Amino acid sequence: MSCVPVADDGDETCANCGTTASDTVKLKNCTACLLVKYCGVDCQKNHRKQHKKACKERAAELMDERLYSQGHERQEGDFCPICTLPVPSPISKNARFKACCMKMVCVGCVLASGKRGMNEVCAFCRTPKPYGDAAKLAQVQARVGKKDPEAIKFLGDINFHGLIGQAKDMKRAVELWTEAADLGSVNALFMVGCSYHYGYGTARDIKRAVRFYEKAAMLGNSMARHALGDFELNHRGNYDRAARHFLISAKMGHEESLNKIKSMFTQGHANKTQYAEALTGYQDALVEMNSPEREEYKIFCENHGHIL
Repeated sequence: MSCVPVADDGDETCANCGTTASDTVKLKNCTACLLVKYCGVDCQKNHRKQHKKACKERAAELMDERLYSQGHERQEGDFCPICTLPVPSPISKNARFKACCMKMVCVGCVLASGKRGMNEVCAFCRTPKPYGDAAKLAQVQARVGKKDPEAIKFLGDINFHGLIGQAKDMKRAVELWTEAADLGSVNALFMVGCSYHYGYGTARDIKRAVRFYEKAAMLGNSMARHALGDFELNHRGNYDRAARHFLISAKMGHEESLNKIKSMFTQGHANKTQYAEALTGYQDALVEMNSPEREEYKIFCENHGHIL
């Protein structure tokens, strides 16, 4: 018996035994491909060998549809909570992380709050600025105790790099990132992917890394999207898929993705239309991320030779 598509009207039958759906017989979709229906688990098992190839191919097609149609907008954590504008990449350079509230405040808002005499408190939540490693760690632990996913992710960062008085422990970092990812941290999903990609604190597993990158990319993580483009380019040699990933992240303001498409274009692996679309999208993203306060911050750094 061949696999038959699931229809929205007409008779629906079990792909294995041919039983027709009725008031007493409820058919269930093959959840992987949605191509066929079954009247029960036994029929699904008996039909598996015959259905496996078509199921796998269609499941891959559905995954691609989700992968390339989702995550075109940057994740919530990429926006400054004060001015509400997206923060330019790399975020670590263009924003300051606040352990008291787990927010990334853009440098423009940091400068503006300082001009208003708020140097000793958080620009967002007004919590007094901590001094010393113990005070900083206490703020983080307080948020971790409340199961804040970004706090757990940040504690993973601390363990990974050995910051604020903590010993460097990559294995513990991966455990914390995994917990944070399970609680909803998109950045943690990306970091778990990096761990499997490069073998940080765990066994290297490229396929598993890609799965985490895909989850993060579909939720708007531009770094994960760029990593997928790199994977397609360098590991699979699939230029079309790589360009599609780089195009999405370039439009999100990821400069390295734009450079990748430019390089692919000069080497004949991407066409003029793809590069032009990436360049236009990137420039539009820069306009969206600009503000008078951020420009003032750049001037401040140039004049004073240091950053806030």
